[in-house]
Amino acid sequence: MCRRPMLSLLLAFILLITQVGCWSSKEVEELSIYTGLALDKGELTPLEQNLEKKGSRYFKKNKITASVQIVPKKSSGSTEQQGGGGQGPNYVNIAATGDSLLEIFRQLSLRLDRPVIGHHLKVMVVATDLAKEQTMQQLMDFVLRDNDIRPSCLVFLSKDRAASTLVTKYEDEVPSIHILYMLRNHFRTSKVMRGVNLSELDGLMHSKKSYILQNITESDGELEFSGAGIIKGDTGHWIGTLGQQDVESIGWITGDVKGGAVKTYDKRNEAITYEIKSVKSKITTKVTEGNDISFHVKIESKGRLIENWDDKADPTETRNMKEAEKEFEEQVTRRVKSVMHKLQSEYKVDVAGFGDHLHIEKPQVWKKVKDDWDYKFSKIPVTFDIKLSITDLGSSAE
Repeated sequence: MCRRPMLSLLLAFILLITQVGCWSSKEVEELSIYTGLALDKGELTPLEQNLEKKGSRYFKKNKITASVQIVPKKSSGSTEQQGGGGQGPNYVNIAATGDSLLEIFRQLSLRLDRPVIGHHLKVMVVATDLAKEQTMQQLMDFVLRDNDIRPSCLVFLSKDRAASTLVTKYEDEVPSIHILYMLRNHFRTSKVMRGVNLSELDGLMHSKKSYILQNITESDGELEFSGAGIIKGDTGHWIGTLGQQDVESIGWITGDVKGGAVKTYDKRNEAITYEIKSVKSKITTKVTEGNDISFHVKIESKGRLIENWDDKADPTETRNMKEAEKEFEEQVTRRVKSVMHKLQSEYKVDVAGFGDHLHIEKPQVWKKVKDDWDYKFSKIPVTFDIKLSITDLGSSAE
């Protein structure tokens, strides 16, 4: 008879303890939520220099300067504000220098009136001169360990000061969020990479594969994705840069192209432009009995003749259409071979996924070469078969 009341009491107790999940929650207004983090070579900011002159010092080496972008802005009056006048931007950047990211963040607590929280960190930008001195493993160690920071945070490089990418001249814009949204243009051009998040970066670093990260350039408060930086797998250091067309060409090789344009010049040296509608790529691995490796890349694309500056050529004529297709094929071939020369002869790294194909198709061969793959790849012949087809002339046949 008394089992039912006991069961009800137990059920009530269970409900009680499961409804207190937010007991440790804090109001957003009580936190300094940062959405962007920039890492540069250690260089004391003017504020830090003044504070040190007044005795604000602790034991450290000035290896790294970390700049965090806190949103929304709060009129705490204790931060370094960057941006225009008037009401100013809806964010605030604050920087500190040291040799431990966690210690730097804790030091920020001496200047802020709210604790710094990384739950909503969206983008990280690393200066290439810092990545040249420190390994990516060293620079990412804290953010990969910290449970506050989500693995979906995206990582970029900057040839200039990384902190400059967290500043904009547009007062209604938050630069870190703007960078995140810029990736949406990947379907417009493969010069915009898909983006590499912390989870993917962790895998790349552990596999010792070489890889590329999108490079961001800033000028006069404007940001642009400008090519990519190369991180060498076995050292973890930045070793060089690829241009915008190089990044696009790697997309052609891997087949990761959703849109874009190919411009070239016809026999009268007038510009003609091909709008990409689709790209398919297939990498075939060949291994001889003597274990000589080679790759063949077959690329097929369909697209539209979207622009023709040559008013003497009638694109509706089959002969002119075929000549245009040949011009576009030669242009893509030149670009692809140019980036292959950089990868194999200049930097000696495989960042186009050839090793992945060898690993999948010939795992026994891969085991023999994987430890020195970048060097082996630099000696391997790669051939191309590129076919572009113009399917239509847009809305005008002229």
